[in-house]
Amino acid sequence: MAWVILGVAVVTEIIWALSLKWAAVQGSWVASAVPVTLSFVNMGLLALAMRGLPAGTAYAVWTGLGAVGVTIFGVILFGEKLNPAQIGFIALIIIGVVGTKFFATA
Repeated sequence: MAWVILGVAVVTEIIWALSLKWAAVQGSWVASAVPVTLSFVNMGLLALAMRGLPAGTAYAVWTGLGAVGVTIFGVILFGEKLNPAQIGFIALIIIGVVGTKFFATA
């Protein structure tokens, strides 16, 4: 169950990070409340996942997949550009996350 919670935390992390850019573009107090609210949800979910997973494993998966997700959706939603080297290093992050999950004890 901890892995499922961590998966939800990763999705929340991606939405949170993307909402920061959205709030910056909107420039209103209401828009700024979205990332603030999501940060509390995000941290709560990560903490809950850490009850059943080692902190290092949970954090590595959370940050790694969060970074990959934000990068992919940044390209899709905001037209951000990636070069081949960046794509290669993102692939290495994914390999690292898969390895971390595969060799996790929990």
